[in-house]
Amino acid sequence: MADVFIHPGRLHGTIEPPPAKSDAHRALIAAGLAGAGQGVTGLPEVMPDDLLATQRCLRALLDGQPLLDCGESGTTLRLLIPIAAALEPGRRAEKLCFVGRGRLPQRPLAEYRAILGGAGAELQFPAAGSLPLYLQGRLQPGTFRVPGHISSQYISGLLMALPLLSGPSRIVLTTPLESAPYVAMTLRTLASFGIAVDVLPDGYHIPGGQHYHPAAYCIEKDYSQAAFWLTAAYAGSTLELVGLPADTAQGDRAIVGLLDDFRRQRDEYRIDAAQIPDLVPILAAAAALTSAVTRILHAGRLRLKESDRLAATRQALADLGADIEEDDDGLVIRGGAFSRRDCREGRLPGGTADSYADHRIAMTLAIAALSTEHGVLLRHAEAVRKSYPTFFQDFQRLGGVVDELDLGTQS
Repeated sequence: MADVFIHPGRLHGTIEPPPAKSDAHRALIAAGLAGAGQGVTGLPEVMPDDLLATQRCLRALLDGQPLLDCGESGTTLRLLIPIAAALEPGRRAEKLCFVGRGRLPQRPLAEYRAILGGAGAELQFPAAGSLPLYLQGRLQPGTFRVPGHISSQYISGLLMALPLLSGPSRIVLTTPLESAPYVAMTLRTLASFGIAVDVLPDGYHIPGGQHYHPAAYCIEKDYSQAAFWLTAAYAGSTLELVGLPADTAQGDRAIVGLLDDFRRQRDEYRIDAAQIPDLVPILAAAAALTSAVTRILHAGRLRLKESDRLAATRQALADLGADIEEDDDGLVIRGGAFSRRDCREGRLPGGTADSYADHRIAMTLAIAALSTEHGVLLRHAEAVRKSYPTFFQDFQRLGGVVDELDLGTQS
């Protein structure tokens, strides 16, 4: 499935979102460190590429293999770097090499050198701050100063690693924490596997000498993926979502309130994306169908995702006829102001758009296609394998009409 044509229409039925990928990454690693990889339940029947990368790399790490292939998974990479550095001699290879594919080798890692440098672990970047990364030496307890505005995965990785050291450590946040719900998820997972962390006003205190203990852990259903189906319902589909947790650390639960706010039909919306960056593409699509001006702010970190996700979101939705602009830090969407007038109110014209090999862009375009006049030819639809490999099967089961196309090897 490289290219598909998605017809306009409406979805109907009941859908249970897949397990939360962010929750699963953390639980799989914690269970592996506890020596009880079978204790995690609720994993998807068809594993996304990202979770396969975590399983593969964790197994290689604990088996003493020197090469860790993270595929295209930034979460796998950022969580496992400090964990690998914290493992005691004999539990891993003396010198490790992290590699990846797609856009991952271009995504920055130099912050880890600043965070971990001088604490016993040596990081070498032959390619100027990105992959491949060579790691040797063992991390020592101490104080780790981390900017809170960079990826929360740096902080989550340290929180999972530092309990393995012989003595206590501190993480000091030097700037306000963004994507805080993901760190809260990490803390909840750690507590489930017997790891204690003290939350401080400026960071965290982590006692050393701790051990991960086997635990029965069930992965939550994913609000990040539910956001696509919830947006389809906002746009007129008749869907019932089941299985989503009411009590959760998932920050993307915010999609429920944001769509409710859109239903109030105000003239202008301002959405701070600092804590919910993964929602930005599908929120932009919902905003394009809302008769208002929507400003999405504090989303600059999206430029370092599987694509430049700000630019990709703007271009993809503009290709469907939306009035959308980007700046350094966000997006402005003028809902209802479409590039052509040959369509009904509340519908985009449609057209050809590219996922830019980004799973969230691909799923956003599929949902947006339902509310187009002429449908969408979606390039590189296979990107959904990264996080939701059964997305199009679910889409079709709910009544979506998708034609697979054979367009050769065009790009």
